[in-house]
Parts: sequence; C-alpha cells; structure tokens
Amino acid sequence: MTVQDVSPVARTTMTASDPPRRILSIWCARLAIDRWRLAEGCERGEGPDAEPLALITETAHGPRIDAANNAGTAAGARKGMMLADARTLCPQLKVAPSDPAGDLDALEKLALWAQRWGPWSALDPPDGVIVDVAAVAHLFGGEATLLADAQALFEKRGITARLAIAPTAGAAWALAHHGPPRSILSPDDDMATRLSELPVAALRLDDDVITILRRLGLKKLGELGSVGRDALLRRFRNRRSPAANPLVRMDQLLGKVPEPLLPVIAQHDPLVQRRLLEPIRHRQLLDQVLADLAEDMARELEGQGKGARRLELGLWRVDGEVVVRRLELAAATRDPAHICRLFSEKLEGIDAGFGIETVRLRASWAEPLALAQGDIEQAAEQHGTSLAAFIDRLTTRLGAQAVRRPIPYGSHIPERAQRWQPPLESPPSEQEELRFHTRPLKLLDRAEPIAVLYATPDGYPQRFRWRGKVHEVTRCEGPERIAPEWWRERSTVRLRDYYRIEDSKGRRYWIYRHGIIGDGRGGLPEWFLQGLCA
Repeated sequence: MTVQDVSPVARTTMTASDPPRRILSIWCARLAIDRWRLAEGCERGEGPDAEPLALITETAHGPRIDAANNAGTAAGARKGMMLADARTLCPQLKVAPSDPAGDLDALEKLALWAQRWGPWSALDPPDGVIVDVAAVAHLFGGEATLLADAQALFEKRGITARLAIAPTAGAAWALAHHGPPRSILSPDDDMATRLSELPVAALRLDDDVITILRRLGLKKLGELGSVGRDALLRRFRNRRSPAANPLVRMDQLLGKVPEPLLPVIAQHDPLVQRRLLEPIRHRQLLDQVLADLAEDMARELEGQGKGARRLELGLWRVDGEVVVRRLELAAATRDPAHICRLFSEKLEGIDAGFGIETVRLRASWAEPLALAQGDIEQAAEQHGTSLAAFIDRLTTRLGAQAVRRPIPYGSHIPERAQRWQPPLESPPSEQEELRFHTRPLKLLDRAEPIAVLYATPDGYPQRFRWRGKVHEVTRCEGPERIAPEWWRERSTVRLRDYYRIEDSKGRRYWIYRHGIIGDGRGGLPEWFLQGLCA
C-alpha cells in the first residue's frame, strides 16, 4: 500500500457540472480495543471484554495507558494516564500490551476496504478513515442509506465506528467525533450555524491550544465568531501548524481553505510460489525449486517493467514452521542467475525438518527497471565488471552495513563534511552542487594535538613536535579560517585557522590553530594536526 501525493480535495476550482464535494468520515473510536477483543475471540460485553482492561505502553516513567475498554473507562482508566494512577482507582484493572504498528496496519486495510463506498480513501490517523463519496450516494439509495450500510458492515466486522458526511473533511470529522450518530450535513446547509454548538475540540487542535481557548472562555465553535479574527490572529500568529492554529482549522472546516489529503492506493508485491507434491529435504532439490521461482519472478517483474531491490524467500515446513531468508540488492535486478547465486549463501544450514512443502518468493521492494541489452550485461558479468553484482556479493558476505561509500555533506567543518550511504544510491539533489576547498588526501579519525615549540604571533609554527618527533617548517600556505556552526555549537566554541605546511624532509601536513589570542573564549590557542597532504 502506498500513498499518492495528489488529492482531489486539494482542488479549489470547480465547474458548474462538477458534483458538490461530499466527504465521509469514519471514526473507529475503539480500534485498539476492538482488535484486541477480536484477537481474543470475545464478543462485545462477554468474556475478558466485560472486565476492566487497559492496553499499555512501556515508557521511561512506567507503563502508560493507550486505550481502555468500556469497563476500564467506567472504572476511571483514561488514555494517557499512568498505569499506577489507574490502578489506584481500579486495583483489579487488567492490562495487555498495545500494538500501535498493528493498529496502523489494520487502519490501512480498513482504508482500502472502505473504497467500496467511494473512488478513493485516505488515512486519518490514529483511528480514522476519510472517503470521497461525491456522486456515488445514489448507487446506495441516498446518503442516509449509505451510512446505514457502512454502519452495518462495520458492526458485522466487530468494529465500533461513528460516521458522518459533510462537504469538507474537517466538517465530516467534527460531526463524526462530536455530532449525533450518522450525521449528514447537506451542501445547502449553513455550515457555520449547524456546527456552532460543537466543542472547540472539533477543530482537530492540539491539546494545549484547546486548553488556551477554554481559558479564554471559548468552548464552542460558535463562540469563536464572537472574538475578532484579528485578535485570534495576533494570539496564534506564531503557530504555523494547522493543528495549532484555530483560524486555519476553522477555514478548512468551512471550505475556505483547501485541505490536501493523501489517497491510499493498494500495491501488490510480485509473488511466485511452488506447492510441492511431496516434501523435500535435500539442498539440491531446494536449489532447483529456487531456480524455477527465480525464473518466474523474472518474468513477473519484466511484465511490470520493474526490478527487485528486496527479496524474501519463505520455506513452509511440514510441521508448520516457516523459515524466511531476506536479500537486499544494491540495484534493481531481475536476473535469475544472480538471484540464485546470492540466495545460495543464505540457504546454508537450513533445517528442513520433516520436509519443505511450500516455497514462496516475494519482491517486497521493486523499482522501475527498463529493458537492457542482454549481451552487454552478460559480457560485464563474465569479465567481472558488473559493479552492482560485485556489490551484491560483498553485501551478502560482509553484511548490509559493511559496504558503504562517502558522499559530500553540507558542512564546512572538515570532520562533518561527509556522510555514508549505500554504494549505488544517488546522492541527495541538494548535495550535488556542493563545492569544497581542496582538502588533504587523508584526514585523521581525530585531530591530534601537536606541541608548538616556536610560533610567530598570530601566525604559523616554525617548529612543532608530533608523535615524539620534531619537524622544522620550511613552507606554509594559509590561513583558511573556519568558524564554528553557530546553529549547533555553543557560543564559546573557538575559530580555526588552517595551514598547509611542509617540513624540511618534504612531508606535508594540514594543521590548524584552535582559537586566537584575546578572543575571550579560553586561554592560549591550541594547535592540532588533522590531515596529511600529497
């Protein structure tokens, strides 16, 4: 599943033939608890669900409650409360670990499933889904029937949901969370009047902003209109985020400002598998099955115009155990021989148990890959000049983090002027135009202090000792002054003056003086050697 960066909601121009915008907001109010209850096989109000229960997350200050069932809420447990405080109110409160990643995955699946009511849907984290239902309500017999159908299907799946339809995503969200059940806001209605009795929390604001509004005596949306817009603008002018600015949220709610949404689009990973007539236990047979799967995967990827960057090989044993081996490639490929060669090292020591009955190969990461002349790639492989194949072999042998290459990084501090990245990835676009002064061929891991035996005032040393040896300076170039990065350093960090020097034996060094006399940032300047020049 991926998210597309263009949303129909972001459009602000409409023609006379365009249908009015209609947005369905679905709020799964008890998503985490419903998932836990369904996993435990409990009906609503029966079994463990009838007992006070809270889902918790471990924090630095102790367990914190992420969600609570109805019995737990009635006993005093609240989201965000520390478990110790909740147990004070309800000693019999039971706990289970929360699963935020699983909740998000379930929400993504619900967003795709909800596209039965509209052409596209979007996530509304942490527990909501937005669906565009413009010009489709007549297929269900009207918007009221559509809401009834959606409510019935969610109840059938065992998920508690509140739904609402409105012309904007903000208005639909406000009604789903704070309005009557299955609310419908018609395009002909006066939205400001219909929503005026809702609390200010209906604006999807941060908790601290809601607290500020309540302290100002503004508890309902209609009361925001009684305060001058200029006054609110002055009060919240420094808050750029929409969730921290009630004026932006109100304009989005009323449709005066477009609110971009990211539609959810299903992506199906290329997958091939073999269900074997008889379980296999020998490596030779497994290699043959892998070769067949690699050929099938190559055809599947070629049909999609893609190449695999990450492959997962799953082996299902007769006893129910599943063995998974993963492979990440330096560049997109669909060469079956290359895939088999890399997986051959991953399959060493596989325990087949009583036999392997199913083998599955999936490309969990694929990139566009154009067709290439096979003879050129084959010649490169034969002569050992294929860089991607060479890097893949090194990565398989040494590990994913062992093969990296340095790239320039936007910092004038020498030890910070590079970063490491995967060998075949393109450098970030903003780094392509970086230009640096000439630097030594070799920089020391850490600049080493040198003892200056004689130096001219505010100049370079005439003689210095490094690693127990005294060096006479015969030539010098510089200085190149480098100031500290003020946005990340303290104000007491001193300047550096860099010099290229050559000693009496022709050896060249890159040294710098840390600080200048009288800068007020420490004592006398210190000298360091940081690199060796050619």
